[in-house]
Amino acid sequence: MSFADWIRRIESDPDYRGQIVHVERILPRNSRFAQTERHINASVVSSLRSLGIDRLYSHQAEAIDAIRDGRNVVLVTRTASGKTLAYNIPTVESVLENSKSRALYLFPTKALAQDQLGKLNDLGFFPQVRFATYDGDTPRQDRAFIKRGAHIVLSNPDMLHVGILPYHTSWAAFFRNLRFVVIDEMHTYRGVFGAHVSEVMRRLRRICALYGAKPQFIACSATVANPAELLQNLTGLEATVVDDDGSPSGGRTFVFWNPPLLGPSGERRSSLVEATALFTGLVSERIRNITFAKARKSAELILKYSREVFEKQGSTLGGRIMSYRAGYTPEERRGIEQGLFRGDLIGVTATNALELGVDVGGLDATVLTGYPGTIASAWQQAGRSGRTGEEALTVMIALDGPLDQFLMTHPEYFFGRINERAIVNPNNRRILASHLVCAAYESPLAEDDLPAFGPEASGVMEKLEQENRLVRRGDRWYYRGDGYPAGEVNIRSASSDMFEIRLPDDRVLGVIEGARAYQTVHPGAIYLHQGETYLVRRLDLDIRAATVTPVEVNYYTEPREMTVVDVKSEFKNGAVHSTPISFGEVVVTSQVLGYRSKQHYSDFVLDIVDLDLPEQVFETEAYWISIPPPIVAALAEAGFDLCGSIHAAEHAAISMMPLFSTCDRWDLGGLSTPRHPDTGVPTIFVYDGYPGGVGIAESTYERLEELLKLTREMIQACPCESGCPSCIQSPKCGNNNEPLDKAGAEFMLGRILETGATAPDNTKVVSAVP
Repeated sequence: MSFADWIRRIESDPDYRGQIVHVERILPRNSRFAQTERHINASVVSSLRSLGIDRLYSHQAEAIDAIRDGRNVVLVTRTASGKTLAYNIPTVESVLENSKSRALYLFPTKALAQDQLGKLNDLGFFPQVRFATYDGDTPRQDRAFIKRGAHIVLSNPDMLHVGILPYHTSWAAFFRNLRFVVIDEMHTYRGVFGAHVSEVMRRLRRICALYGAKPQFIACSATVANPAELLQNLTGLEATVVDDDGSPSGGRTFVFWNPPLLGPSGERRSSLVEATALFTGLVSERIRNITFAKARKSAELILKYSREVFEKQGSTLGGRIMSYRAGYTPEERRGIEQGLFRGDLIGVTATNALELGVDVGGLDATVLTGYPGTIASAWQQAGRSGRTGEEALTVMIALDGPLDQFLMTHPEYFFGRINERAIVNPNNRRILASHLVCAAYESPLAEDDLPAFGPEASGVMEKLEQENRLVRRGDRWYYRGDGYPAGEVNIRSASSDMFEIRLPDDRVLGVIEGARAYQTVHPGAIYLHQGETYLVRRLDLDIRAATVTPVEVNYYTEPREMTVVDVKSEFKNGAVHSTPISFGEVVVTSQVLGYRSKQHYSDFVLDIVDLDLPEQVFETEAYWISIPPPIVAALAEAGFDLCGSIHAAEHAAISMMPLFSTCDRWDLGGLSTPRHPDTGVPTIFVYDGYPGGVGIAESTYERLEELLKLTREMIQACPCESGCPSCIQSPKCGNNNEPLDKAGAEFMLGRILETGATAPDNTKVVSAVP
């Protein structure tokens, strides 16, 4: 399919407002093939030929050779490049040669494990090579057989953590013969999730060693800039990287779509309105697509708006679209995947839950509602269309945030840059402590075990002893408690504290971690689930539950917060020219003060409501910039607002941080103050939004000058007069984006970077806000 005509039709539409700001045409790429150093097992060759596979791509052959040599391997090639085959071939060969051989495949989602189960089944070796999924959906009656008889077990880190390692004695034969551990979609293991998974992998290696096994690790990722470093952080092991992609690809038309300006304020038309128009247009033309959104609420709103459009048109197409996100039941997810694969569904609105490699057939297009936060994720989502080698369409709709708008005006940055680094902090003391307790439950810990858990382990063990969570007897530490500790540790969250979301009859709609509950299900909040709107009637802090009821409203809600940051320890310090910068541990105290109700489509603020919710306090890592007196004096002399300048710079810097590491601005928090008690000068803090820190602030600290340069460039490029959501306004701001001084932030950053910044001729003198 050629999409040139589609673009011409869009541009000739009377309602077109110049939204297409860049079109990148990516040429098709031919295949490159290679042979393995040793012949592949004849039965495997026959199986591959029955599937129409006569040759291996060059990267597949290289990876198979490295695996056969006994090396740990990281395979980094594009979506749909045949990475699965690169580890299935040596794994199946191993079982055919030795029936005792075992392999563990780990996927970040149950859906992906089910999809890969189908690929194993296609090889046709069952029951000679027995394989099965083992996760929370596995029937109880099947579990004993899987433990005893499955050669390849497909699972996820959650199940490994909570349902396999604590019961390793019942898996003794499996662990004794475990030869391969596959970590698929490795780039998804970052931040809090990655920190937890890194500890689960260390626990896995320890259990394997107890049974005399030392498995090889094989990791796959479509897009990551630091694959060897990431695998080492996740497992503690070094690996060979295979990244020369020999697979073919069809052509792709990649469109950058910027919603039109609504006026001189810099505000743009809602990206959800634009996404709805594109989604309904593609579905109407029977162009099969996934329209991605960054949040559950956005995906549900696009579905809701689209069904309203089709209903007004008298069309039945509203029944052929659906949303897909985490939180659905397994049956709901499977039904949506199959509906998309068969063509019963023409379009699906989705969060990144469908970003990964579940095979949903040959889609024609993908729409990205907002830059996903990383170049890696953008290409991952784009790669869901055109999987059969035909020409594909990708449209990326910009949000009005600074990062999206920067890319709309700098497309060369997106198309010419390598992917970001995936940041994992295996030394988060809070997360490490929980897994050391789990490890002690699995088998008493010895001094010799601690080095594998990193340099913080000894100190954490002392604290666990003081808290009576572990007890030392002789040269070993033992778990002290009832039950099993893994059940209390949610590896998708920095906290095990969870809230249920219930209907009045106590049916559970979903769950949410405690750290997010006050922001998401506070009294009066609008909560969306499967296209339906619910109003939060009550948030019960004692039983950790929110009660919701179905409603029909024309608005959504955003929380308002207040934050205080105190410095606990300074780990590093330096300077950007003459401006001091630091990195260390801080204590963050935050409180949800209320919420704003915003009208659908227009985002007009309908109401502001106060709430009385308790404070939340946690320790995390941060970098901070201490503005020196000469720059403060220069700001005053030029007539800029000090508070507004540092506040605007804080917002803008946070918005640009995802260009440096795989994070989202919602993973971060910030505070700017005209005089901080711990520094004595105006200070900008940016911190990891999770207890203990996950490495984002530390990684950015090392490249802070580069970040500040890019931040200043973004502010300079924005066409607004005094600041807008595209440069210095933040959707997270608890102070309703007040005060903000765009020109002052640009001037201050110029002085920090020593670029000779001067005040513009039209500078207005404003009073400082205390």
